[in-house]
Amino acid sequence: MSDVRHVLVLPDRDTAQEVADALADRFGVAEEPLLVRDALAGEDDAEDAQWLVVVEDPAGHLDPAALDTFAAEFEGWLEAP
Repeated sequence: MSDVRHVLVLPDRDTAQEVADALADRFGVAEEPLLVRDALAGEDDAEDAQWLVVVEDPAGHLDPAALDTFAAEFEGWLEAP
């Protein structure tokens, strides 16, 4: 068993919340993902922030390519480990 964490990068909070909510239905994620604001370098305005959806995958069952494709549907991507 490995300790894997996937980080999806999304353009805004609403989209990040939508992705987090959809993860259970699409991928069977049981644990609620963590939403984190990621301000762009040098930016203080919340409008200039990306949002991260952190998905814990302790058993390593989630397919990174599928997560990346899923995030792309929402104008996001899977952050490379």
